Amino acid sequence: MLTEKENWKRMHQGEMPEFLPKYDMMNWNVMCSLMMGGGDRKMGDGKSFTDIFGVEFVPTKETAGGPIPIPGKFILDDIRKWRDIIKVPDISNVDWEALAKKDLKDKNVENNPVQVHAGGGLFQNLMSFMGFTEGMCAMCEEPDEVIELLNYINDFTLEVEKNMIRYYKPDGFSIGDDNATALNPFISPKMYREMIKPFNKVLCDIALDNDLYIQMHDCGRCEDFIDDWLELGITSWDPAQVSNDLKGIKKKYGRKLIMCGCWDTSGPASWLHSDDQVLKDALAEYIDTFAPGGGFAYGPYVMGAIGDENAKRKMKIIDDFYIDYARDYYKTH
Repeated sequence: MLTEKENWKRMHQGEMPEFLPKYDMMNWNVMCSLMMGGGDRKMGDGKSFTDIFGVEFVPTKETAGGPIPIPGKFILDDIRKWRDIIKVPDISNVDWEALAKKDLKDKNVENNPVQVHAGGGLFQNLMSFMGFTEGMCAMCEEPDEVIELLNYINDFTLEVEKNMIRYYKPDGFSIGDDNATALNPFISPKMYREMIKPFNKVLCDIALDNDLYIQMHDCGRCEDFIDDWLELGITSWDPAQVSNDLKGIKKKYGRKLIMCGCWDTSGPASWLHSDDQVLKDALAEYIDTFAPGGGFAYGPYVMGAIGDENAKRKMKIIDDFYIDYARDYYKTH
């Protein structure tokens, strides 16, 4: 039987997996701790932190402990002054071998995929610096200044990526940039292609040169960018939220784009007060809809405050359903 890593790589090569993968974002993605201000914090641990640019992040109950920039506390109010405010750290003396050992210490690198995440979320970077109002205005009114700033950040990210590839020895590379609402992207495809995509390409080219598969994390209705992602060599996407035409996307792209997730986190099946049978019925329909033909990874979840016992109980239902029905789907159907 294939390991999770071998099975995942098979998917990224456009083949049918041996078993339906269960996407494990927090354990497969490795965020360089340097990018989160150093220390021992880990992605998704529900703790406050200050990133390398000086942006303060705080967890919220509504995001199940996920961190967001402290509302209203922005570090840049005039894009023309970014050179005075935004400074990347000097990483010339970083002990990358020791950093890799620390960041990978809790990972099962033999059996699970390792997807390094060096950054690359340029849209989110700008919004965390300025807030959405000023950030969006800057993109429209001062595009040249925005591009200069993004180039500065991307050059730094590139150096981090190169070192992570060398010392972390990953299987894949992950980019995350939440640039869409539940209804539409914040920016047009034209603006993406002019201001963001060229920098994404630099990072993706390095990953491809090192034989890594590439995954895009993008929440919201972001399907407008899929063709651009494929041009960059991206072969998987999470969380593939239901605000997108997921059935149409699966039909159009088949196994060219692995959809990790596809779960309705806002519908009745994900409500903590819903009857358990509602969740179980939704899980069966979910698998029967997206598993056939491959190009899909299991990723349902329910959200609750950290420590919420009902959320934990419902997640156990989801985990048990994976073992009992979903994992061996391709053997039984």
